[in-house]
Amino acid sequence: MQDAVLAMLAKEPSHGYELHARLRRSLGPLGESMNRGQIYVTLARLERAGLVTSEREDGLPERPERKVHALTPAGQQRVTAWLAEVGWPKPDLAEFHLKLAAAAAGRLADPVELIAAQRRELLRRLREAQQAALAEPAEPGPAEPGPAVTGPPRTGHSTAGPAGPGAGLLLEGVMLRLRADLRWLDVCERAWSRADDEIEGG
Repeated sequence: MQDAVLAMLAKEPSHGYELHARLRRSLGPLGESMNRGQIYVTLARLERAGLVTSEREDGLPERPERKVHALTPAGQQRVTAWLAEVGWPKPDLAEFHLKLAAAAAGRLADPVELIAAQRRELLRRLREAQQAALAEPAEPGPAEPGPAVTGPPRTGHSTAGPAGPGAGLLLEGVMLRLRADLRWLDVCERAWSRADDEIEGG
């Protein structure tokens, strides 16, 4: 939330209620639960961190005192770093969506290029997970029938190893999620490419 608010302020100084409205529009139905108080709390934290400044301005009778929030140089540096950041599992879908929307609205970066950078990172992580999965020892199959063994029961750890089958299952989950996120990035790229074509077409 903090980085998205900073990125929206990179376009122009804004009031808290304007930021709230822009965030809700960007998130659509997912933003309906966002209340205005969350934005003001976030702005207060950013101001204490030296990333945002706030100045009061004369307002209308129904809004006698309003604060206009703007980025500091440190805040601008934070936005630049956030736009260049790629990672996984962060950012989550909502945060990445807001990054694309803020980048486009403020002409801070090309959303399609941000998507491409994120895709490269996910592909790198997918290759790592695939290599780890290939190195994982295969789980033993069912035991062949044989003569009964007499004597005291065995004690100690299973021959499956200290990690058990969970390591392979975890790697499978990582790869499934990465592939799903890569498919979503494909959808994002098509949508933002169409938006760019419509803007250029006038």
